[in-house]
Amino acid sequence: MENVKKSYWFASEDIEVLKGINLKIDYGDFVAIMGTSGSGKTTLLNLIGCLDVPSSGKYIFSNSDVLSLTDDELSAIRSEHIGFVFQNFYLLPYINVFENVYLPSIYDSRNTDNRKNRAVELLKLVGIEDRMKFKPAQLSGGQQQRAAIARALINDPELLLADEPTGQLDSKTSKEIMSIISGMHDRGKTVIVVTHDENIANYASRIIRIQDGIVVEQTDKKKF
Repeated sequence: MENVKKSYWFASEDIEVLKGINLKIDYGDFVAIMGTSGSGKTTLLNLIGCLDVPSSGKYIFSNSDVLSLTDDELSAIRSEHIGFVFQNFYLLPYINVFENVYLPSIYDSRNTDNRKNRAVELLKLVGIEDRMKFKPAQLSGGQQQRAAIARALINDPELLLADEPTGQLDSKTSKEIMSIISGMHDRGKTVIVVTHDENIANYASRIIRIQDGIVVEQTDKKKF
């Protein structure tokens, strides 16, 4: 990212949320983005994940200039290269866990063979294969987040983005979820986590602090 800015039109006023972000994230990084509420960290994550585009500046994702891409091209990037994990899980309530995990794969034209087997393997990986026929409402918060992680991984993305992934979980379950996410990094995924919790940020090897729409500090550290 070079001098990336993002503004939103709200109440007859142009509100600048990001005010010139310069940032480089390499394949294989494990990054935590920290900041208080309203600092712009979620907006930054949305831009990184191509859920939104900058108002100005340059953002290169996998050798593509995001601002030059069509909606269909952005959608393809999200489907094929990026997995998303959210604080609120966003599992579909009317289908079971297996179907929630499997669903994104039907929109990916690659690797059409063994999709169902992959969904089962991912549910085993996150430790809830015995809950695959349950509806989300029948799961605990931690189990729902495990299902959401499996869903994020179904298309084998290179990049895993997590926005406050432990925000609704107790400390014990938070450690379990972060152990799974850290394990994905160990398997070669690039991982970016947005958090306000220093304990969660400490899983990352690099911490980026954002305040009032600008990066104020970057710290490289050894992962414990």
